[in-house]
Amino acid sequence: MSSAPLMSSSSLDPALADNLPVVDIPGSYGLPFLGPILDRFDYFYNQGEVEFFQSRKDKYQSTVFRSNMPPGPFMAKNSKVIVLLDNTSFPILFDVSKVEKKDLFEGTYMASTKFTGGYRMCSFLDPSEPKHGTLKGFFLATLAKLKDKVIPQFTTVYSDLFTSLEEQVKQSGQSSFNDLNDNKAMEFLFRLYCNGKSPADTKLGATASKTFDLWLVPQLAPLITLGLTWLPNFIEDLALHTFPIPFCIVKSAYDKIYDSFYDNLGSILDDAESAGLQRDEACHNIIFLNGFNSYGGFKVFFPALFKWIGAAGPSLHSQLAAEIRAAVAAEGDLTVAALEKMPLTKSVVWEALRIEPPVAFQYGKAKEDLIVRSSDNKFYIIKKDEMIFGYQPFATKDELVFADAEKFVPDRFVGSDGEKLVQNVYWSNGRETDSPTVNDKQCPGKDLVVLLSRLVVAQFFLRYDSFTCEAEKFLLGSKTTFTSLTKATSAK
Repeated sequence: MSSAPLMSSSSLDPALADNLPVVDIPGSYGLPFLGPILDRFDYFYNQGEVEFFQSRKDKYQSTVFRSNMPPGPFMAKNSKVIVLLDNTSFPILFDVSKVEKKDLFEGTYMASTKFTGGYRMCSFLDPSEPKHGTLKGFFLATLAKLKDKVIPQFTTVYSDLFTSLEEQVKQSGQSSFNDLNDNKAMEFLFRLYCNGKSPADTKLGATASKTFDLWLVPQLAPLITLGLTWLPNFIEDLALHTFPIPFCIVKSAYDKIYDSFYDNLGSILDDAESAGLQRDEACHNIIFLNGFNSYGGFKVFFPALFKWIGAAGPSLHSQLAAEIRAAVAAEGDLTVAALEKMPLTKSVVWEALRIEPPVAFQYGKAKEDLIVRSSDNKFYIIKKDEMIFGYQPFATKDELVFADAEKFVPDRFVGSDGEKLVQNVYWSNGRETDSPTVNDKQCPGKDLVVLLSRLVVAQFFLRYDSFTCEAEKFLLGSKTTFTSLTKATSAK
């Protein structure tokens, strides 16, 4: 199904507004102080994330409405947001000429800069701030410099992952993909940026991913629930969502992370100085880019990717195996050129990004009065300085844009009609058809993530014909456990 026209918003022109069927934004924020707390308990405990948005969408018969978003009182100055749940209104959050992105990377809450060496990271900067362009330009230049190392380094590290996965399944009948993936994702990233050196040979040791998790959790705690049924909700809420966890608890862990990167980034820090950055600020930003953005993304998305492929069953597995092996045979190796000959593999990755995006939320504050249009052609006025919140798992499962939107359709993006839909995949804080620049907030590693996702699928099906797995919801994503592997005939 094709999407509606791409115009999602416009500057508020009184003459234009008079000619549009403008609808008041439904919903309310409730009583001061109490309203945000009640919405927070609905979001985390009474309803859960999906039902929280679905129930309000049904109640107001609208994909645009007012609500509070966690964490609310104490941690956030203002929890009041205008929620966007459809595919057409959502892209207003990408237009930095109309929305401000300053300090909104984590939403209405922002962790202390003590977690990042006292600096505001690039992710928290609005493009209007001069340092944003310097830092993002540095990231893009660094990724371009490292591009030839990506496939060889990733292939080596993830070959070890699959060997361990296979051994564990053989010995115990199952293997936690998440645990192996966390370790190898961090190893790959560290080796890529630090001249091939293993984190095990630094202060990080063999448990680098656990050290990063220790640093990440306090920053994400206000936005998650642990799902511990034996712990009363009000106790968890008090511990996670009421007061920030102090940096001092994880300072020693972050010191290990910082020292390990700083000692091994080498010429990358020289490049940062040439770009006008201080070496320590550049190091903290590289750590954040790798630990929060890249590692965090792989930590969430790769288990989800294999969950959906596993659930699709042997028919899809055989199609992927045939496509991947034919492309590699034609090119003589697993290269970028070979990956470009795998349309189904690429579609599967986009479909997983569509149905379970690794980043669920986007925020922006209106710079001016705006008219926003929803997928069902309703028009809403958002006033200057109002906070806008987009919930991506609903926006990319908009039935008015994607047929069978709740269903994982592996070949959804294959062919000319499928390629037209790619623009409506938004996981990277931008359209999938866009490329990141220094003037926007699209993920600088967007193309790298898609490449590596295709690469990990290709690596897997060069080794195996099929597999089974079980999956369950886990913190910010899925916990995927492999229960069987069928080796490829040529791999036996």
